[in-house]
Amino acid sequence: MPEYISNNTMITLTVTAVLLFLLPVIAMLARKKKMGKRVSWKPLFIGAIGFVVSARVLEVGVHMVCIVGDTPVSRFINGNTAAFVLYGIFMAGIFEECGRYIIIKYLMKKNKTAENMIMYGIGHGGIEVWTISLVSILSSLFMANMLNRLGAEKFMVATGVTEQTKASAVATMNQIASFGAGNAAIQVIERILCMVIHISLTLIVFYGIRESKKGYLPLAVLAHAALDLFPALNQRGVVPVWMVEMWLALCCVMLVLWCKKLYTKN
Repeated sequence: MPEYISNNTMITLTVTAVLLFLLPVIAMLARKKKMGKRVSWKPLFIGAIGFVVSARVLEVGVHMVCIVGDTPVSRFINGNTAAFVLYGIFMAGIFEECGRYIIIKYLMKKNKTAENMIMYGIGHGGIEVWTISLVSILSSLFMANMLNRLGAEKFMVATGVTEQTKASAVATMNQIASFGAGNAAIQVIERILCMVIHISLTLIVFYGIRESKKGYLPLAVLAHAALDLFPALNQRGVVPVWMVEMWLALCCVMLVLWCKKLYTKN
């Protein structure tokens, strides 16, 4: 375990946290400034709530049984890369896209315009930035600061590190200590891509609702599952991080082009 986290790393983590916090704020304010009264703030908050309920409550609840808990199902999924990947990509797609569909179709009686759907997508993607990426960076900052104050030995005692968990704790702190500008750039760029992806998926689901085309919901689920393929493979050590980012960028471009085609012809 490192004895000390450098000032450069602390600064990089802090700057990354600030950028991740500002990203959704800038997106929502820029959209509101551009569209004015044509868009409402309400879809923004509905999108954020939709993500929390579908992805952070319902989906995580299923994960507790199928991934985290010690059950025959979790042992099978965790012990089989193909099962782990298929489970991961389709759970995310099903919960988030079905949640999007139900909320837009049944709960958003007003503000049903493509412009407001972009605000919905910003809310959905923005709260994901804050609850996942930003929380992770803030946690790293907290642990790095604690390590610098206490030193390695007292840090392990304070955080309850045991012989069984020592290897994992050392790996985590080494990862934090090596966090540099490249890692920060990947974090921020990835979140930008994901926000654009969420806006695009929202527009695709909304298009299917508006045009009464039921096939667009399963298409959105499949698209979401496809873009999560490389991140899931990365979790199993099958593909490197750079391939994940390239895949997300490609999916982002394809979804934007799909949306452009849908809304240009109508």
